[in-house]
Amino acid sequence: MFKSLRGMFGSSRSAIAGAFVAAVIAGPVLVVATSSASAATPQPRVAACTSSGLVAWLDTQPNGAAGTIYYSLKFTNLSGHACTLRGYPKVAGLSIGGTQLGGPAAKSTVTPVKTVTLAAGKTAIATLGIVEVGNFPVASCHPTIGAGLQVRSPNQTIARTIPFPFAACAKPGAVYLNVQAVRP
Repeated sequence: MFKSLRGMFGSSRSAIAGAFVAAVIAGPVLVVATSSASAATPQPRVAACTSSGLVAWLDTQPNGAAGTIYYSLKFTNLSGHACTLRGYPKVAGLSIGGTQLGGPAAKSTVTPVKTVTLAAGKTAIATLGIVEVGNFPVASCHPTIGAGLQVRSPNQTIARTIPFPFAACAKPGAVYLNVQAVRP
């Protein structure tokens, strides 16, 4: 039987050894090629979150530091599918009549801007700082009581109102709020 194999591959053992070496070398090449092809397969793109699929709410358990009270402004994905958020929410204080109090929240650069992917039912957070109005001269703040916050999730145009009484500045342009970028 061995003689018939020699007949198929020639009389030389080097032909058999060469075929074996070629198979050993070609095997990993095929694996690498297969791995490269699967790595190049595009992943499905996750769409940006929309205002209609998010609920914005405020965790009213504050943390204070150096004249500013910090709250967690939360965005919960109720759309039924994954979506992404990136950047800063837009926040402003509101009077009981719905008019803006002071200027919009300043963007804080403490948190790096990253894209957050929210699975259905999951929540992203942006820290909201409210400066204690007693830190401002009365003439530059016009202290008052705010009735709530107007909030737009990052990169959206529809604003939501979160009822929340707090000390605010009524003077147009007064900046007493600051907000960080969303994070998981």
